[in-house]
Amino acid sequence: MLFYLGINGSGVADNAAGYGPQSNAMTPVQHFYDRDTSTFTYVVSDADTGLALIIDPVLDFDYASGRLGTRSAEEVVEHIRDRHLSLRYILETHIHADHLSSAPYIREQLGGEIAIGSQITTVQETFATIFAEGDGFRRDGSQFDLMLSDGDTLRLGGLEVRALHVPGHTPACMAYLIGDALFVGDTLFMPDSGTARCDFPGGDARSLFESCQRLLALPDDTRVFVCHDYQSGGRNLAFESTVAEQRSHNIHVGPGISADKFVAMREARDKGLDMPTLILPSLQVNMRAGNLPPSDASGRLFLKVPINAFGGAALDRFASEE
Repeated sequence: MLFYLGINGSGVADNAAGYGPQSNAMTPVQHFYDRDTSTFTYVVSDADTGLALIIDPVLDFDYASGRLGTRSAEEVVEHIRDRHLSLRYILETHIHADHLSSAPYIREQLGGEIAIGSQITTVQETFATIFAEGDGFRRDGSQFDLMLSDGDTLRLGGLEVRALHVPGHTPACMAYLIGDALFVGDTLFMPDSGTARCDFPGGDARSLFESCQRLLALPDDTRVFVCHDYQSGGRNLAFESTVAEQRSHNIHVGPGISADKFVAMREARDKGLDMPTLILPSLQVNMRAGNLPPSDASGRLFLKVPINAFGGAALDRFASEE
């Protein structure tokens, strides 16, 4: 039986007996969970200096009404203020397709620099075409304060933050290794849930397998923090495992699973998956570092819905000539 650090029915984290590393030198990590998008946000802090960073913050968005909200972001802001931490970085693991980023709002409240992988430019080029963006949309990643390449490091007081390029889910995916804590974004899920999908534009199953193998080569007791959990089999919510547990038990990339077998499984599985509910608004906002598209002449904000961008019936002949 596997023991994951998870959340019980009351929403409280509990450490099941026998779970994971017991070192007193663990990197301090605080999780936050957004139930609407099944997304985890993390705060990492350096105890000696009070410096902190945030990974993958969420902006609330109700698609049906078009309403934005900052409840999820405010929980993180309040945590940092209550503990008198100083925010240094806001790290995005990739351009998310399932939630909007609150990075600009948090930067406004607390300061800090927004960082993402340097291959964001490839993603911006791809989705600028899908959303018919004009010349005003910058495709050079300059909406972000920092663009990180594989192996780049940042300092957070006494902690080193190492950026790892892990393409597959998207071409620009990054994982962040901070001491004994590894934040994997959308590469690995909890071992009983496997791995992330690869069918978005620019995704590639073989690249994801190679990225997962790279992460699984880290030390056994490296703590693995996931970006999402969908509670496989109805179990309690979980967000943390170890490299050893992932290597031994991950249902998609565990023992005996070859690259060819993974690619066949991943591509077949992806064909049956629905698009994330918030994919269209998320991409438009997140490729702008969490900023909203420009307002129109009257000051109103709009998001586009490109028809059939991801498949559908060819009904272009019914476009009106207004």
